Amino acid sequence: MKNETEEHSCPLTKAMSNIGNKWKPIIVCVMHERNLRFGEIAARIPVISRKVLTDQLKEMELDGLLTRQEFKEIPPRVEYGLTEKGKALLPILKLLQEWETKFINQVSVV
Repeated sequence: MKNETEEHSCPLTKAMSNIGNKWKPIIVCVMHERNLRFGEIAARIPVISRKVLTDQLKEMELDGLLTRQEFKEIPPRVEYGLTEKGKALLPILKLLQEWETKFINQVSVV
């Protein structure tokens, strides 16, 4: 069975399926333009569980947002780095931060 987002050809729908949860944008911002080990990412986002972080990193790798490089060392070492596609999100996420900052003190009236 096809994934719901695969059935839609809307670019925004596809983009949101790549980054549309609360952790992926945070992971992209934390990694910025440097490679990090799993433990370094976990330390920078202490509120995320290791299982969720592992799942998110796997999804991001499948979505082409980051790369995973294994080093054959003892102890084993794995580093994650943003791909060109992942780095292209940085200015978009910066704009979202600026947007939220602009309206942070406004109370919505329902």
